[in-house]
Amino acid sequence: MSDPQALAAAWMHQFTDPAAWQAFFKPAIDTSAMAPIMGEAGTRIKPDILDKLRNDYLVKAAALWQDFLSAKTPELKDRRFASPEWQSNPVAAFSAASYLLNAEFLTTMADAVEAPAREHQKIRFAVQQMVDAMSPANFLATNPEAQQALIETKGESLSKGLANMLGDMQKGRISLSDESAFEVGRNVATTAGQVVFENELFQLIQYKPLAPAVHQVPLLMVPPCINKFYILDLQPENSLVRYALEQGNNVFLVSWRNPDHTLGNTTWDDYVEQGAIKAIEVTRAIAGNARVNAFGFCVGGTIVGTALSVLAARGDQAAASVTLLTTLLDFESTGVLDVFIDEQQVAHREQQLAKGGLMPGRDLATTFSSLRPNDLVWNYVQSNYLKGKEPPPFDLLYWNSDSTNLPGPMFCWYLRNMYLENNLKKAGKLTVAGEKVDLGSIDAPVFVYGSREDHIVPWTAAYASMSLLNPGKPRANRFVLGASGHIAGVINPASKNKRSYWTNDAKHKGVAAASDWMQGATEHAGSWWPEWSQFLADHGGKDVKAPAKLGNAKFKPIEPAPGRYVKVRAD
Repeated sequence: MSDPQALAAAWMHQFTDPAAWQAFFKPAIDTSAMAPIMGEAGTRIKPDILDKLRNDYLVKAAALWQDFLSAKTPELKDRRFASPEWQSNPVAAFSAASYLLNAEFLTTMADAVEAPAREHQKIRFAVQQMVDAMSPANFLATNPEAQQALIETKGESLSKGLANMLGDMQKGRISLSDESAFEVGRNVATTAGQVVFENELFQLIQYKPLAPAVHQVPLLMVPPCINKFYILDLQPENSLVRYALEQGNNVFLVSWRNPDHTLGNTTWDDYVEQGAIKAIEVTRAIAGNARVNAFGFCVGGTIVGTALSVLAARGDQAAASVTLLTTLLDFESTGVLDVFIDEQQVAHREQQLAKGGLMPGRDLATTFSSLRPNDLVWNYVQSNYLKGKEPPPFDLLYWNSDSTNLPGPMFCWYLRNMYLENNLKKAGKLTVAGEKVDLGSIDAPVFVYGSREDHIVPWTAAYASMSLLNPGKPRANRFVLGASGHIAGVINPASKNKRSYWTNDAKHKGVAAASDWMQGATEHAGSWWPEWSQFLADHGGKDVKAPAKLGNAKFKPIEPAPGRYVKVRAD
């Protein structure tokens, strides 16, 4: 900055020299030059739209430069640049404003690309990843907060940051929380209970009742096999498991094993037959009841839906009710995850893993982090590495980092038949555990929950289950929409009275479109958990005395909850 005019000349050169301008915009004009981002041939931007984008950019760029020359600090609305250090340093403020302008231009240009919907989403995703990565907040040389910390600590922040980075490189992942603050079974996953059954795939936990009487129909909770079950039992104040116990439910829960090479040939059929169906069998035997209130969260809900359909094909209606939280049964619209799903990518995974092997948990974690890079990647790069800070303890982020592997054959079958070909919604298309799968054959009332800001299971995709279950009996299904995202929306304790949720109890002849449902919905303050608790009570049968002992003569307690399977780490 010793010569502002020289900087101005260099910065504005691209806008005054036609050759430089053409080179700058060549990727946008010549789609073949943008092949790595633009994807399949045939994608383009209309020339008139490109001209408008260019002219708008030039006007804003010129205005920004004039503000800089007149010492007017640009307004920075992005939270990445909210600290005083960005505003008090003219060069930093100008750098951030320039970045935001260029980011706006690139993302707008990506939005303007003409391409099939799936290809367009891939282009938008790739551009957004690049834009997020290039933020000046991510580099020591352009981050005034990190520079100030370096000066104030006399270099200690830099040495600590390097130590943090080297430690994370050894772990193979970025630290999101102070992992030394938590231990499974000590201060997370602490609800009292016993493991009453186990096989190679899962342990079944029965929890100690917290009410003198329980509903006669037991509650069987099937969490996702991606990550660990204790997202449902973090700490007493935010434990959905504990809440269900307090509301008078006899709670059983599946704790999936973290697969190692001995489970490398495990299939989707195994997760259904030896997982969910076996858990239903043992739960019914211990509770002494013919049916269960079945609960599935995320992919756990997909497994539950498949299992209940298989049992229905065998003449066994095992569920008194079904709860599906942020679950996909119809994979037509899976949001940003679509960018990872096409024939080429799925075939590549099948070549690697379909005949055996493991999908590493850290690869899955990286994929999910890329969906929210500013929150789950760059935020921690800035704090942990550039500023040398230790991440604070946070139970949810500790759980988020406790990833699990998946068996290759199971994972590949799931990718192809669910995400790529959307076969689960097609009655009779799939054969699982020897039976034709028909979700419409499940005869039980259903509680479907979606989160409004969910980036993994868009709420409209969760809502689509309403059309697949109880066909001809739409009033047997109830949909509740919660605020926030995939995890925070679900883990919204009733005691904290935070956020809100929406219901729509209007009676329709059929299943209303998602947009119509939302238009007629009523917003309620607080947690949706009481709505779910009432649903369970309505379908839980009469209240009976809570069991004094866990398990029974055939299925005796093996070890205290949370069991040992959940303590096995993928790394």
